[in-house]
Amino acid sequence: MPKKTQITIDRSTFDSANKDQSKYKAKPGLSKEVVLEISRQKNEPEWMLERRLKALELYHNTPLPSWGPSLKDLNLDNIIYFVRPNTEEAKSWDDVPTDIRTTFEKLGIPEAEQKSLSGVGAQYDSDVIYHKLKKEWAAKGVIFENMDVAVQKYPDTVKKYFMTSCVPINDHKFVMLHAAVWSGGTFIYVPPGVKVDIPLQAYFRMNAELGGQFEHTLIIADRNSEVHYIEGCSAPRFDAKSLHAGCVELFVHEGSRMRYSSIENWSKNIYNLNTKRALVDKNGIVEWVNGNMGSGTTMLYPCSILRGENARSESLGIAFAGPGQHQDTGSKVIHAAPDTSSVIRSKSISAGGGVSSYRGLVRATPQAKHSKSSVTCDALLLDDASTSNTYPYMKIANSDMDVAHEARVGKIGDEEIFYLMSRGLSQEEATKLVVSGFIAPVIKQLPLEYAVELNRLIELEMEGAVG
Repeated sequence: MPKKTQITIDRSTFDSANKDQSKYKAKPGLSKEVVLEISRQKNEPEWMLERRLKALELYHNTPLPSWGPSLKDLNLDNIIYFVRPNTEEAKSWDDVPTDIRTTFEKLGIPEAEQKSLSGVGAQYDSDVIYHKLKKEWAAKGVIFENMDVAVQKYPDTVKKYFMTSCVPINDHKFVMLHAAVWSGGTFIYVPPGVKVDIPLQAYFRMNAELGGQFEHTLIIADRNSEVHYIEGCSAPRFDAKSLHAGCVELFVHEGSRMRYSSIENWSKNIYNLNTKRALVDKNGIVEWVNGNMGSGTTMLYPCSILRGENARSESLGIAFAGPGQHQDTGSKVIHAAPDTSSVIRSKSISAGGGVSSYRGLVRATPQAKHSKSSVTCDALLLDDASTSNTYPYMKIANSDMDVAHEARVGKIGDEEIFYLMSRGLSQEEATKLVVSGFIAPVIKQLPLEYAVELNRLIELEMEGAVG
């Protein structure tokens, strides 16, 4: 179990003019002063500040990606990188400020906690404002903390895992940005042999215009343990472009099993440039379940690195692209050990001129003998104005491996709609029924409350795209 410690740091290296938090005013743009201020306000250890500053240096020297959706309208100098909600983290829902509590109550967070969750965290802009783990799991040694709190309580464990072997700070430009300005997020540790059979959830809300959100999720499933984590995301609609560049690091140790479910429903002014990755050891299993919609531009490719013998990865995702949206999503798997296996199932829906793209990678090293990988991409077009693209990439460095890839693109045909309408359905109802059948494999993998919510969100997106 991670050792609990308390750290205090001499911040004498900081500019004395910034000693008073009240003097700090959030403003657009990224600088060394912003990074220093984030670290100062969080009273971080020196090693974390050093990691932030190194990432900032790398970020400034690295160009934007030259592939994928266009980022030309994303003005990074206009983003506010640290937006605090002016409240402390609460352990009781009644202690959360009324305006913030009302926002989350509309999203159903308190109700979900009572009905079907082992613990809940809620983040508003740059800070976690509520966090709670049920006593039965705390008694078994499960840790479920705000990531900022974990840096203080469990510094040795965080230092060992945070942005080192899974997602190093030099991975790509938006990882570098994240490492420099990250704030909030979730830390979970499940002890050996403990099976958390009721999900843990965190919900992230971006509420500030021109704001950026950079939460960090670090989950460690120790040997022969199990955990299911659910992440929900949303934001109000603004005209100005905003940025979400979170990071997820999953450590699936020997014989453990982890499911990571995510429903991201950002508003269309958001660039969702998230990074998610898992390291899977011997006999470990990671399962990704993803629903992506809402954001104007998404670049998101959950990745599994199967580094232990007989490790397994399963990825199931659905993306919806409506008017003015480009959902560039997919999955990556790296087979780095023998007898590993992976399954990728990707589904997309395009309507109203939306663009959906599958971008995936399967790589096998010479050590990955007797391994298997299966990739299936299904795309559904609801009209002639929409687009679906597939960009698969496979690099197999041994001849003793089974690899399969299948891609299908289809439209809702007039015959199917006519048949359903002849049975008494309206055209709108018939279309919804076909879409429901198309996304059913994803819906079945979610707890009931979240399955209902994802269905509802997709129906709303369809109404907006077709209406």
